Amino acid sequence: MTWIKICGMTNLADALLAADAGADAVGFVFYEKSPRNIGVEAAREIVEKLPAAVEKIGVSVNGSGVEAVPKVGLTGWQSYQFVAGEEPMSSAKAMGLGCFPNQSPRFLLSLRMNHRAEGEEEILKLVAGFANLRKNLREESPVLTGLMSTIVLDSGNLRQPGGTGKTFDWRKAVPIAEEMRRGGINLVVAGGLTPENVGEAIEILKPWGVDVVSGVEARPGKKDPEKVRAFVRAVRERDGRTA
Repeated sequence: MTWIKICGMTNLADALLAADAGADAVGFVFYEKSPRNIGVEAAREIVEKLPAAVEKIGVSVNGSGVEAVPKVGLTGWQSYQFVAGEEPMSSAKAMGLGCFPNQSPRFLLSLRMNHRAEGEEEILKLVAGFANLRKNLREESPVLTGLMSTIVLDSGNLRQPGGTGKTFDWRKAVPIAEEMRRGGINLVVAGGLTPENVGEAIEILKPWGVDVVSGVEARPGKKDPEKVRAFVRAVRERDGRTA
């Protein structure tokens, strides 16, 4: 089944709603410029009350919020790296496994599809490089293996890394999706997904997972219960048609 992440959690009611609707993961944004930014203590209180089976993913922009990892009880980390020349997910790599309550944390690297500095060709080269690196990693390097396992294609920009409510051209990303599958890398699609269009995105890109924020909100930082349930239902219906 397609992995579903509902991101931008700011309160317990919304996080429990996502879990009850059937989401596999919820996301907490640790980035002060985001309208969905959450403090460490608030996130910790929410995480403590969530089912163990639900993944709790921290979201960072250029290393923001790293201090939250050992304090919140997160099970994974998603990084938007927009600083030129910075090693992808260097902050997550530096954390190591010991900062997470589980011994197999999920690391996700978010890339933009619509910015001039990272077009389709650049992302294809990056994906191919990650796939080649994965082949050469040894079993005793679980952190590095995890860092190269999942890539999120999003439609963010320098001013707004995510939650823009805008889609990218899914058909242009088909070669990237195919390259990820060949290289054993999980593709997560984000950016402008809604209950109405997520089925089409899945049909075109056949991703491992999907990630939604604004498409299930009543307003930034507050979820719409009907939209959350409709989104999960739309994904599962598409899963049923392709099973």
